[in-house]
Amino acid sequence: MNEFNWTCPYCSNHQTVVSAKFDASTVRLNVGDTADGNCVGVKITSIGCSNTSCKNVTIDVSYGKLTQSQFTHDYILSRATLTVPIKPESRARALPQCIPAPIANDYSEACRISNLSPKASATLARRCLQGMLRDFCGITKPTLHQEINDLKKQFDEGHAPRGVSEESFEAIEAIRKIGNIGAHMEKDINVIVDVEPDEAELLLSLVENLFDDWYIARQKRQDRLARVTASVEEKEVIRKGPSE
Repeated sequence: MNEFNWTCPYCSNHQTVVSAKFDASTVRLNVGDTADGNCVGVKITSIGCSNTSCKNVTIDVSYGKLTQSQFTHDYILSRATLTVPIKPESRARALPQCIPAPIANDYSEACRISNLSPKASATLARRCLQGMLRDFCGITKPTLHQEINDLKKQFDEGHAPRGVSEESFEAIEAIRKIGNIGAHMEKDINVIVDVEPDEAELLLSLVENLFDDWYIARQKRQDRLARVTASVEEKEVIRKGPSE
């Protein structure tokens, strides 16, 4: 196999996957002629994390048409019609404690259903956005649109929460617009606007960007300040010497 770069979904460690940490097995399902063809099967792909403090195994299963190699007679998955993550059960990142539990739960659920129901996943991504606006930005209005406008006004006036940027608004608008497709039915019920799986994945990536830029960046600043403060206090004690 060719080595490739990969990020562990458990510990978020970036690493290069080597053959000793990778396994792919393809099995034909002997069920005769099917709606998907007369040669179908599953491919099980497994990757072991090289991080010694993690060592978790990631497993995906793909189903679809198979072809047989003319050289080795091994079966090859030529076209996957379904891919399901087995372990972990979704693409959700491991989130730190600084992300509020209700928002983290909506994010995890959105990740679990992003392939099964992209529209529902987009709706949950929208809920994550609204939760962040209310918790991180302290803005609560009757509608999400009003909350975004209020944050935009704060940003233009120079007193938005630290971490809010022009890029934040690009992510916010994308999440709101696509999330609205799942949250609200069209006026003409015969007009069906779907959310594609790759669009749901994109929204989840944008939600993760907001996690990084808002909550995680703030936590890192607080941690650095706490370390510096503790160091200063320790040196003050040393400088003053033992008390009489």
